[in-house]
Amino acid sequence: MYLLDTHAIIWYVSGSDELSPLVRNLMETKRCFFSYASLWEIAIKQAKGTLEFDIEIPYLKNVLENEDFIYLAPTEYDAERYKKLPDIHKDPFDRLLVAQAMENDLTIITRDSKIPLYDVKTVWQ
Repeated sequence: MYLLDTHAIIWYVSGSDELSPLVRNLMETKRCFFSYASLWEIAIKQAKGTLEFDIEIPYLKNVLENEDFIYLAPTEYDAERYKKLPDIHKDPFDRLLVAQAMENDLTIITRDSKIPLYDVKTVWQ
C-alpha cells in the first residue's frame, strides 16, 4: 500500500509527464492513500501564489476519491510519531507524511530526496 506525496498528486491529476511509468502504474493499479496534509499544503501554496494548480480543494478531494485513492486523515498517533522523528526534513507537511506512512506501514510515492533518509519505505523510479 502506498501514500502519495503532494507532488505525485498534483502531477497525476494534471496528467504531467513528471511521473515515471512505474509510479503511474502503481497509482493506477495499487491501493493508494492521500493525506489531509497534502490538501493543506496545496491550499497554503495556492493562497501564497506559489503553486499554479488551479483547483478547489473539495473538488480535488472528490477527484482523488473518484480515482479510488483513499483519504487518510492525521491521527493522534501520527502526531505522537511526528514528535519523535529525527530532524532531517524541515518541511512539516513531509514530516507528517513520513509519520503517517510509518504508523500505517505505507510506502511513500515521492521524488523528495530527504524523505528516504527516514526509516520509511519509498518508491519513485
